[in-house]
Amino acid sequence: MQTIKAAVCHEFGAPLVIEQVQLAPPGMGEVEVTLDAVAICHSDISYAEGAWGGHLPAVYGHEAAGVITSTGSGVQGFAVGDSVVVTLIRSCGTCPSCAGGRPVICETLYDTVSGPLKTADGKPLDQAMACGAFAEKVVVDQRQIVKIPEDMGKDAAALVSCGVITGVGAVVNAAQLRAGQDVVVIGAGGVGLNAIQGARIAGARRIVAVDMSPEKLAIAKEFGATHGVLATEEKPWKAAFKALGGRGADAVLITVGAIPAYEQAPRYLARGGKAVLIGMPHSGAKASYEPVVLAAVGQGLIGSKMGDVVIQRDIPWMVDLYQQGRLKLDELISGRWTLEQINEAIADTKTGSAKRNVIVFG
Repeated sequence: MQTIKAAVCHEFGAPLVIEQVQLAPPGMGEVEVTLDAVAICHSDISYAEGAWGGHLPAVYGHEAAGVITSTGSGVQGFAVGDSVVVTLIRSCGTCPSCAGGRPVICETLYDTVSGPLKTADGKPLDQAMACGAFAEKVVVDQRQIVKIPEDMGKDAAALVSCGVITGVGAVVNAAQLRAGQDVVVIGAGGVGLNAIQGARIAGARRIVAVDMSPEKLAIAKEFGATHGVLATEEKPWKAAFKALGGRGADAVLITVGAIPAYEQAPRYLARGGKAVLIGMPHSGAKASYEPVVLAAVGQGLIGSKMGDVVIQRDIPWMVDLYQQGRLKLDELISGRWTLEQINEAIADTKTGSAKRNVIVFG
């Protein structure tokens, strides 16, 4: 075991505590990654607030990039010194979901409390989301990482691990958007902006961003939105219909975890359209629909976890797009913070004004 510094959650809703923790060496099929950057995702905040329960103490963080500094036995295709992104998508590769090409919903359970992390005095410490990346180093399964170019900035690369693949992937994998179709994206935060630029890359005809903030709607247009609608309007779907030429959207992507957004989403749809459920409400939150309406006009609801990506296929493609200047990553970064400033970075993220805040090590 080695000692590293991490931001630990001891109580839901309380500030994270910077302290020394123990990290085990990589086992079979695992790698140790010394992190250069980890972004703050709203999922980390929701977990730390107790929205979905879980074991405490815990180390959150799952949107990271760094360099491999050690490998366990049986690791193939990776070596010490490789630059990689680290994702939360831990997959077995053999269950029905993995074999069917959907590793994001792997059916093999992994006990994160019995993972590589321990408190300084050797007690159980949850490696949340199979990452625990609010720390100087992580030990993860080799299926969770993807190599990236050495010269790619790790702060930009970290964003690909969650927000980018979730937003872009929801468009191309879950919605299976065709060129020339129309899209509504509800929420212009980190994931929403990536859904918007995913729709642009996929060839959408019109892309309507819906958000509570005029400032975010302006930013959405920088990422590819053709129109913006304030969610504070009495019936925002009517403004969206007007922007879409009166027909409605072929795909509506809900990127926020707000129940009103989920309940309103079908109102934006054209006949035969589909609503893609991306944002994660708190456990127990429920939305209501009129099934007869959806059935009568052939509309559908589709859940999308992590953009339904296969990271070994989709991340290299997205990195190429970034290097070609077709995918915005640097523009997503609102601020860079140290690990000691993580509570300030979380507070800034919770204001809703940030796109992505990134913790930078070293």
